[in-house]
Formats: sequence, structure tokens, C-alpha cells
Amino acid sequence: MIPFDDALDIVLRSAHPLDTEPVLLHDARGRILAQDVVSDIAMPPFDKSAMDGFACFRADLPGPLQVVETVQAGTSPAKAIHSGECAKIMTGAMLPEGADCVIMVEHTETADDGRVLFTKADTATNICYCGEDVKAGDVVLRRGARLAAQHIAALAAAGCARPLVAQGPRVAVIATGDELVEPDTRPGASQIRNSNSYQIYAQMEQTGAVVTYYGIASDTAAALDAVIKHAVSENDVLLLSGGVSMGDFDLVPQALTDNGFEILFDAIAMKPGKPTTFGVSDTACCFGLPGNPVSTFVQCEILVKPFLYAMMGHQYKPACSWHPLAEAFKRKKRSREAWVPVTLTENGAARPAAYHGSAHINALCDAYGFITVPQNVATLAEGAMVRVMPIVPSG
Repeated sequence: MIPFDDALDIVLRSAHPLDTEPVLLHDARGRILAQDVVSDIAMPPFDKSAMDGFACFRADLPGPLQVVETVQAGTSPAKAIHSGECAKIMTGAMLPEGADCVIMVEHTETADDGRVLFTKADTATNICYCGEDVKAGDVVLRRGARLAAQHIAALAAAGCARPLVAQGPRVAVIATGDELVEPDTRPGASQIRNSNSYQIYAQMEQTGAVVTYYGIASDTAAALDAVIKHAVSENDVLLLSGGVSMGDFDLVPQALTDNGFEILFDAIAMKPGKPTTFGVSDTACCFGLPGNPVSTFVQCEILVKPFLYAMMGHQYKPACSWHPLAEAFKRKKRSREAWVPVTLTENGAARPAAYHGSAHINALCDAYGFITVPQNVATLAEGAMVRVMPIVPSG
């Protein structure tokens, strides 16, 4: 049994880089950028007005100023500005030659002869200068960025219409266990519905992985061998749930070994998720995940997702925040790091949720997130600051 940090280090060091592919901008959200992107132009590409107003000489204020033309966005000024003159200008329009400030429409009044008077004591320049945001040749986004809406806007502005991104890892999801039936089947005596596979599928899709479900494998060496061989031939990563503990029918570790996987660890000092197993072969990597759904959920968030992102060149860490503990937390066993679901009070304090153990997946439906209780710590005092990993979609 190894500490979680050691397990994560082993997993990340085992991630091999994936191939790349260009995508259209409207397909780029959530993808991992595979190259630095350089802007081909300055931004703004010219001095432009930040306001609707009048472009003029500051030294001429308060005027009156003769309006020589109107400049709208998308057109070039026809005239330069001389002393005593101004140009009516729209937000985003190119600044006329000679002007050194823009006075806001709201700060002016128009005389009977049509000339403009400035009605304030002073004004900001109200000009966006060429290249003040980005200069031509500047790197606007670095390789490894996980693309969100704001990044896609930056790519578009930089002229990158088909960004090069990492291909999504091909991920196989496999359930194991004679007790499992699919969700559309009413369980018989001693049976339960397979919830893990659909949970894992959804979590992995959030990363941009290409996920395939291979069904339920029975607790026999032959069935496991067949599904592992099939999945290895088509995928980069295998995710098996169940069959990794110490029972007579927990056959997954041996089946992986028989198929050429080297098991790098088979137990983590944390709760839930102790029997999590990780192995590598020449062509794929495999996680053997516990059968209980909360265990599987946690391990997918904090171990599998960072691994898949590392394959795509992105350093992923779940977003966390700090909150005071609403009430004291106590536990009897403290040999493992514990991940405990919590809710948030109206005042933003974290309160341990009603939670019956790693099979209680419904507890996560109303939980805000998880707190971690370190190994060898039995009690957390009321008001203690705790780090909370929110349960939120990451895709």
C-alpha cells in the first residue's frame, strides 16, 4: 500500500504522449493545445477609439471644435485632425491622424452652429493603442492549454482557425462481476445494477477521451482474458471496475498480468479506493478500479483524469477551495487518507454529508465536494480550514 502522492507520481510518469490533429475552432472547446500559438498581427491592429465620442487635440479643450467628419468602425478616417477640429467617432473606429484623445459624447454639448463643446474639467485619453494587448509575433497561448471559450476567442483573434490539438486517448470501460446487470434490467436476488460503467464513461468523456463501453465481464479467467485482449487491441487505456480486491473471484490483477501488464501498484493508502490497481504494457495502460461507485468516482477524478490529461500534454489538477469546517469531524480508523463528501452551509462552511460508505453514490448527488483528512489524523476541529474539491463538471 503506497501513499496517494506516490501513486499519482507513478501514474503521471507512465503517461505517453498522443498524436496530434488540427480541428476547427467550433470543435476546439475542451481540447488540449499541442503547439504554441503566435499572433500574426498586433492587437489592436491600429489606434482605435474606446468610446463613442469626438477625436480631437487635448490642448484644444474645451473647444468649441468644428466636426470635420464621422468615422465609423470598419472605415478609415478620410481627414487628419487640425487645431480647432474634431471627428465624430464610434467605439472601435480607427483614430484620425493628429488626434490625441477622444472625449465622450456624454461629456459634450453642441452649439447652435454645430460646433462641439467639452463640458468636463478633464478627460481620459479613451484610446486603445496599436499593439497594447498583443504585438505581432507574441505567443498568445502556450502548448498544453486546455481550451475554453476565452482561449478560442484568443485563437480566432490571432488568426489560428485550425489549432493543432492532442488527440483524445482511446479509453475502454469494462465492468466485472457476476452480480451485475445493466440498468434496463430489474435485478434478481443477489444482483445489482451496473452504475460504475456509466459514471466512468461520463467522467472520461469530460476529458475529451474517445470512450468505448465493452460491457460486463463475468468473474472467470476466460471472460476477463477475452475482454482485455479485445480492449487492448483498440485502446490506449483500459478502465476495469471491480475484481481488484482480495476475494476468491477478484481475478483482474492476474488477468492483467497474463496479458502482459506490469502491475506498478495494487493498493493506495486512502479511503475510498484502497484496492486501486495500475499497470502498464507495451501498448496500453490499465486501471483496476474498485467496485464501489464512490471509490470509482474519486479515483477517476484524482488519478485517472490527471493521467489522461498528461497523455495530452496538459497538467491537470482539480479546482479546490478552502472553507471552514461547520462542525467537528471524528473518525476511528486513521491509517489511510480519507476523502469525505461535504455540503456547504449558507455561510460557506463545509459540513460532512450524510454518507454511509463507498457504495453510497446517492450521497454525491447533493454534496458540494470532498474534503481530505490526512493519514494519521483522527479529528478535525470545528472552524478548521479544510480544502474542498468541488464535484463539478470539468468538461
